[in-house]
Amino acid sequence: MQIEDKKKLREQFLKALRNQSEQDRLIRSRLIQEKLMSRPEFQSAKTILFYASFDGEVDTFPMMKQASQLKKTIALPIVNKGSKNFIPTRIKDLDSLNPGPFGIQQPMFVETSVVNVEQLDLVIVPGLAFDKLHNRLGRGFGFYDRFLASMPEDTPCLGLAFDFQIVDTLPHLEVHDMALTGVIVN
Repeated sequence: MQIEDKKKLREQFLKALRNQSEQDRLIRSRLIQEKLMSRPEFQSAKTILFYASFDGEVDTFPMMKQASQLKKTIALPIVNKGSKNFIPTRIKDLDSLNPGPFGIQQPMFVETSVVNVEQLDLVIVPGLAFDKLHNRLGRGFGFYDRFLASMPEDTPCLGLAFDFQIVDTLPHLEVHDMALTGVIVN
């Protein structure tokens, strides 16, 4: 599959995410939340890196709120657009987030809130599409692939997806593309 095909796939899945009704998105997100909360990886995790959902993605904000109520430490990425990486950062309050690059909500940088990758017990990963082998198609910037490559191999990394985001196979062209531990689907 050529790069142009990957671009077309991204456009197709972005359109599907954006075209779903908000009510359907929230209902499906709630089902995914229930499945996530029942997973052993979630139940045993003390520190979880989530993503701040946007643009039709699975709604992670209620998940973060519930995880926080369960006394889990919540982290979100702070994106560094220049270096194309991000810094996992502990958050205390979901209301104190600000728009970062690409319009994604993120915490303010405070050095004492940075979470080392070895401290993460679970990583929740966004994607436009996932295949049956848990490969993911991201937005094409490589932030998560670079980050996942730095993770200890035994740290579970789970994708969240609506059923229409699951395909049999995805193009797996680049060496840096990282498969996930699993994908939770509504």
